[in-house]
Amino acid sequence: MPETPADPALDLAERLIACPSVTPDPGGCLAIVEERLRRIGFTTEYIDRGGVTNLWARRGAGRPLFCFAGHVNVVPPGPADQWRSLPFAPTRRDGYLFGRGAADMKSSIAAFIAAAEAFVAARPHHAGSIAVLLTSDEEGDAIDGTVAVVEALRRRGEAMDYCLVGEPTSAARLGDTLKNGRRGSLSGKLTVKGVQGHIAYPHLARNPIHLAAPALAELAATVWDEGNAHFPPTTWQVSNIHGGTGATNVIPGHVNVLFNFRFSTASTPEQLQSRVHALLDRHGLDYELAWTLGAKPFLTGGGELVDATRQAIRDELGIDTELSTSGGTSDGRFLAEICPQVIELGPVNASIHKIDECVEIAALAQLSAVYRRILERLLP
Repeated sequence: MPETPADPALDLAERLIACPSVTPDPGGCLAIVEERLRRIGFTTEYIDRGGVTNLWARRGAGRPLFCFAGHVNVVPPGPADQWRSLPFAPTRRDGYLFGRGAADMKSSIAAFIAAAEAFVAARPHHAGSIAVLLTSDEEGDAIDGTVAVVEALRRRGEAMDYCLVGEPTSAARLGDTLKNGRRGSLSGKLTVKGVQGHIAYPHLARNPIHLAAPALAELAATVWDEGNAHFPPTTWQVSNIHGGTGATNVIPGHVNVLFNFRFSTASTPEQLQSRVHALLDRHGLDYELAWTLGAKPFLTGGGELVDATRQAIRDELGIDTELSTSGGTSDGRFLAEICPQVIELGPVNASIHKIDECVEIAALAQLSAVYRRILERLLP
């Protein structure tokens, strides 16, 4: 009989960090998790697509269905010689566990599994079902990971009631921030056309940069909405402008502008697109505009999952958590399509994607305890 580690979440986090799972390679992580879950009665399957490996595991057949969701893939570690210890050699130092993925988000996954193990050992005949969904492409294109699993579950009518994504949401200390939604992302590639010519003869050309500038200034100054009780106002930002041949004496024939909206539930993608086109038309521009909807906003305004999580944090950590919808996108946007209550809760995010990424060692057992309390409240 193998010896039970003193902190099963810490032990598992170290095993996962040791796997070089740079997107989209799971690096052996999913096999480790699958073995642990099968040991406590989970049925597992792989729902793979486009070279991306996704694990779906479930224990039980009844409702409600509570799902832990996350990703085992990590961003590249960067120059290994800039790390104090090797990025895929988990290292304990000064009360922290170092390694790529320590905070984003292998510690959360380890805490998921340790919480499920403890919960099942105490309540083998618990109500409802527990599921674990893990992908290996969240840090990449995110088109063949969670989205593929969601589509497969929808086809067979397998809906979730509660979903907790283990993204690193905490700001200063574990549990201080809980994400109950995320803004949407809408990108545009704008090409404004002019007439190329010699810069000394501007009357024989039409400078598209000059033509576009007033419209861009108006777009930047526009108030798109006021936000709402859960979201800040929608923002519009230019990320890239390129025009010209590189020569100093040529007026360019066109200028390309890349921009992005981060938008709340106070606006729809269609409304934002319509307003942009109306503004550009009013400025009389000859243009082409291609849109990409990267993410729709989602919101869990309240309910059993938020209540259970806030109470679990209060019980285990002695603090009141703040609800937030700030930050970038996450796989929660896909899960919200088949689950009415989606939240995100994980460790402190100060070191994510950085050299010497780390998580406080004490936070692993604490996070696992919070996850377990949530299960106890929702699946009695």
